[in-house]
Amino acid sequence: MNIQAAIPGATDLSAVKARQQGAWSSGDYSVVGTTLQIVGETLCEAVDVRSGQRVLDVAAGNGNATLAAARRFADVVSTDYVGALLERGRERAEADRLQVTFREADAENLPFSNDSFDVVLSTFGVMFTPDQERAAGELMRVCCPGGKIGLANWTPESFVGQLFKTIGKYVPPAPGLQSPALWGKKAHLDSLFGANAIVAAESQYFTFRYKSPEHMLEVFRSYYGPVHKAFAAIDPQAREWLKTDLYALIDEFNVASDGTLVVPSEYLEVVITRR
Repeated sequence: MNIQAAIPGATDLSAVKARQQGAWSSGDYSVVGTTLQIVGETLCEAVDVRSGQRVLDVAAGNGNATLAAARRFADVVSTDYVGALLERGRERAEADRLQVTFREADAENLPFSNDSFDVVLSTFGVMFTPDQERAAGELMRVCCPGGKIGLANWTPESFVGQLFKTIGKYVPPAPGLQSPALWGKKAHLDSLFGANAIVAAESQYFTFRYKSPEHMLEVFRSYYGPVHKAFAAIDPQAREWLKTDLYALIDEFNVASDGTLVVPSEYLEVVITRR
């Protein structure tokens, strides 16, 4: 299922969101998400999270940025619209003896007052919202003046950006939808967040590491919701074609020559300061 973000009014956003929620609830994203922990740590460094700050993690998944901020003794609220993922985050926080508040919430309709947080974070999360403008507005609304919004967003050219493009050939997005990977372009973020924000962005890489290409595809097909749902939505012959295309994509990006998988995937590390 190719999760895309919508131009308001161009399609039925509630239907898109329902399909999204079904995709991210399928499989078990935390199996993949846990491997991305370093991104949450580096993002907290980029926004300079301080002890005692009020921090909100939006579309937190299983809590990578949440845990990173809590380790820096911030006052953290972790949100997602998939309750099962919040449970995974809660388990991790309890295991590490970290104080975190978990709350189910939609990134496009955050249940918090204006100017509630010093820092707002999202790692590979809010970029998948169907209404991009509304989601960006919500991040700005709950962030206090002078506060920071820290984002990690896959770029269109990255391995993950191309992964979604490949899936889209088999399960096309709804008409009128824009790619979530546009959040990986600074010019798009300048447009989304407007004149009341100062947007700084830097290219970074996360490296996927698996036992083999076969192992990575097995994990993604079993646990990564969008890939899991895409295979379920197509007929057996198309599944074989999709598998062939995904192996070709992995081979293009894999820099390992020892049979293992080492795939760097570019993302944009973004620090937005609210004026």
